[in-house]
Amino acid sequence: MNLVKSFLTKNPCYTANVQKADSRYTTFQQRGPIGLMLHSVGCAQPSAQVFLNNWNSASYTYSCVHGIIDANTGTVYQCLPWNYRGWHGGGSSNNTHVGVEMCESGYIKYDNDKDYSKFSIIDKAKAQADAKRCYDAAVELFADICKAFGLNPLTDIVSHYEGGKKGIASGHGDPEHYWRGLGMNYTMDGFRSDVKKAMTPPAPAHHPFEDVQDGKFYADAVQWGWLHGIIEGKDETHFCPNDVCTRGQLITMIKRYHDEFGGG
Repeated sequence: MNLVKSFLTKNPCYTANVQKADSRYTTFQQRGPIGLMLHSVGCAQPSAQVFLNNWNSASYTYSCVHGIIDANTGTVYQCLPWNYRGWHGGGSSNNTHVGVEMCESGYIKYDNDKDYSKFSIIDKAKAQADAKRCYDAAVELFADICKAFGLNPLTDIVSHYEGGKKGIASGHGDPEHYWRGLGMNYTMDGFRSDVKKAMTPPAPAHHPFEDVQDGKFYADAVQWGWLHGIIEGKDETHFCPNDVCTRGQLITMIKRYHDEFGGG
């Protein structure tokens, strides 16, 4: 994930946070977010920079999100510190949630400027690729924020649409309307599960040596040494644990350990 800090320092929301305008801002700053909200922009504009240019103005009093994801590149632009109160969801969600927008593909066209639920598709493959690019970046971003603030991705993440149903946000349909309109199988339950998976470190690879059986007294040491690049096998699948270690092999392992972990 490519994360670029592009704080909206001219936006009145940013200013209100800096000035600690009232207890809503100071509480959010001291406590941090207790939830995350996923949005999509509701217009066929893939470039995050277009929104950043509009939002970073003292006269822009409508909204201020914490981040926005560019559909062309998947780059995440952070607009506010994560522990600043944003203006993104409407209702009480502004007091509790970080809000992140996903840009929408330029290969769609909304049928009615007043109806953000229906659009036609100009190039389905390219539009789906744009949506996937944003989805993947959002998964990685939300995993990082969840880890930073101790949030549970299965219970502490909502969409703007879900926030409206819960009574904590305005009644929008994003981003589900976007995924559904593109014929993609993305859901918020799936998104939450993907974030949880991204937070779980992968199991370490297992050594490839057929002659080192789990349970042998040296098996854990061989696994550790192989993972850290200290030892190699006689060939790709054999370690030959009963062979004599030469002076050359011994000094090579010592050198590799020193390079990996340092020491006198």
